[in-house]
Amino acid sequence: PSDLSQIPLPLTTPPALGRADFIVAPANAEAVAFIDSFPRWPAPAGALYGPAGSGKSHLVRIWAKMSGAAVLAAAKLTRGAVAALEPGRAVALEDVGPGMDDDALFALLTRPGPLLLTAAAPPAAWPVALADLKSRLAALLAFPLWAPDDALLEALARKLFTDRQLAVPDAVVMRIVRSVERSPAAVRDFVGRADARALARKRPITAALVAEMLAEEGLS
Repeated sequence: PSDLSQIPLPLTTPPALGRADFIVAPANAEAVAFIDSFPRWPAPAGALYGPAGSGKSHLVRIWAKMSGAAVLAAAKLTRGAVAALEPGRAVALEDVGPGMDDDALFALLTRPGPLLLTAAAPPAAWPVALADLKSRLAALLAFPLWAPDDALLEALARKLFTDRQLAVPDAVVMRIVRSVERSPAAVRDFVGRADARALARKRPITAALVAEMLAEEGLS
């Protein structure tokens, strides 16, 4: 059988999402400090923004554990869902973006209780039509998670391998980080593919295996 037929299903190993597992770096330090300061926030609501894989969902899980927050998906938010929330309960709303229900988001922003929102773009750039909602978003505390350097990406790659209980040489980690797209999502995806291939071949993740994958993907 081919290697592809032997590749195991993805997500067999859940990521470690505790506070101690989050990698703090200059690119995300302000966002982490904001989360860590709860419940002594300077405002009742705040937003985290950045690309896929930058740590937004990880910080949401950390904050939800601290605050007892309900975690909701922005794409499924309705005014009825907001009305059904327990008064004063903390809420995290993930992945705000196009297609949002403006009225539901406005209702969420105006209800009592702590609120954490996440998105790819800063709140001032969110595509909303309601004037009152736009002004509230423009005034929202917002913290970026981005601009990873080599040190952060290498630490992320090591964490991803550790989550999968894999010991990978530092030289291999550095080769991955310096070859793939410079984004957390690209590193995460490559680690997952490398793990799948190593399992399919029943061999460890070595420099040779990574070099082979990079060559196949035109990244060598």
